[in-house]
Amino acid sequence: MSLIVTFTDFGAAGPYLGQMRAVLHREAPRVAVIDLFTDAPGFDPRAGAYLLAAYAPEFPADAVFLCVVDPGVGGDRRAAVVEADGRRFVGPENGLFEIVVRRASAAHWWEITWRPERLSASFHGRDLFAPVAARLAKGEAPPGEERPLAELRRPDWPDDLAQVIYIDQFGNALTGLRAANLPDGARLRVAGRALDRAHTFSDRPTGEPFWYENANGLAEIAVNRGSAAAVLELTVGASVEVVRE
Repeated sequence: MSLIVTFTDFGAAGPYLGQMRAVLHREAPRVAVIDLFTDAPGFDPRAGAYLLAAYAPEFPADAVFLCVVDPGVGGDRRAAVVEADGRRFVGPENGLFEIVVRRASAAHWWEITWRPERLSASFHGRDLFAPVAARLAKGEAPPGEERPLAELRRPDWPDDLAQVIYIDQFGNALTGLRAANLPDGARLRVAGRALDRAHTFSDRPTGEPFWYENANGLAEIAVNRGSAAAVLELTVGASVEVVRE
């Protein structure tokens, strides 16, 4: 059996994650579940797409990702199963899987046509996506019709997003830029300040902002023993400029 990984903007408080996990336990009680992000950028599948693509490769090639960043729930967006390099992703067809697909060597997607007896208008994570993810984790086929990959794509989105896409509990600001793609000596300009690169936090004096390559390969803006979000007044969506020396 596969591993199920959740990626949501639900937050840890409230009933939503617990209700979704209860469905996973009911449908696939022997499958392990790991919560990767419970606080993905709210209502923002584009920012979530770059975050998901950076963290998904850390998981086994047969993992099933249950992804719910779904501001269009109950509307005309479709429900999707995506397979990218063996990993399967279940969630809304709203761009959330674009960067995962773009960086994969092989990808396919299916529109989910199965519907449960009870399908609420506003909680497809519990009623639709969780049962499908459980079935996939047990080895079942996607319950729907394979569609042309072009229907899923967002070709106008950049390969790397020059924005803040996530702020963690320490106030570190992750960007949608892969550090390996930045030129040597590049500085990042954000909130009117050009930040130098460091190897790690202790390379800079306490309170000084900088950027570095985080453990998942993203360019991350930080402050040694402080909050970059507070010091630089950053929020998700803040623009980042690459300054080439």
